[in-house]
Amino acid sequence: MLAIYKKEMKTYFHSIIGYVFIAFFLALIGLFVFFYNLNYEYADFSYTLYGIRMFGAFLFPIITMRLLAEENKQKTDQLLFTSPLSIGKIIWGKYLAVVSIYAIVMAVSCFYPLVLSKYGTVNFKGDYAAILAFFLLGCAYLAIGMFISAMTESQAFAAVITLIVILLTVFSSTIAGFLPTDNKTAWLFFALIFMILTLVIYAMMKNMTVTFLFCCISEIVLAVLYLVKPEIYDGSVVRVSDWFSVISRFDNFMYGILDVSAIAYYISISLLFVFLTMQVIKKRRWS
Repeated sequence: MLAIYKKEMKTYFHSIIGYVFIAFFLALIGLFVFFYNLNYEYADFSYTLYGIRMFGAFLFPIITMRLLAEENKQKTDQLLFTSPLSIGKIIWGKYLAVVSIYAIVMAVSCFYPLVLSKYGTVNFKGDYAAILAFFLLGCAYLAIGMFISAMTESQAFAAVITLIVILLTVFSSTIAGFLPTDNKTAWLFFALIFMILTLVIYAMMKNMTVTFLFCCISEIVLAVLYLVKPEIYDGSVVRVSDWFSVISRFDNFMYGILDVSAIAYYISISLLFVFLTMQVIKKRRWS
């Protein structure tokens, strides 16, 4: 795993990708520190992180798009498949490398509360809790980006899909607010979601039988629930959208609240998508 980690780190710093990601992220943070903290005289760094939480969505695809898509395109993934290393070690090596690049950004950010303390009273516990949460939020997005990169040979396609998925998690609650709240709309909404999930499962497994069974069973269950107990769909779209809204879980940290459930959620999302990436690679290895 250490060899894969070192290889990935060298790749990022022997090309422009790592430098561009770090430079743009730090520039974004610096810009918001100037406008939020210095211009408006807020000594709370968590406001800055809250302000850039959406803009970061455009930066994470830059660093995840090549993780596995490049290996797939150049067919060097075959070398990984025949490597004595386990798939788990290979994936963790790649993931920890991209997390390390992001950790550099967050490490530099740790100095901002110290600087701001010269201009006002700083809630250090709240600020550093927000930095930790923002780091874990980024780790979740990096895991999602790596998973998408594993499913394609095109870096550009991986970047675009990752950006779309991240933006959906950002605006999911807002989108849900515009949808009708009647039972039929909720049923059709979930039917569409499971159709999309079916396509993802097929892309991962390339097994038409399993995919078809999953699609049929899920759609039948949704239809039966609607016919037998339609009230179960009341408010369900909003509840599910709130659960998938990764970004909204950061809100409490802006107020200096240490939300343990949000931290657990971010870690769970990261572990889930690392695991799913392993399954994609394992499936390709034995195909």
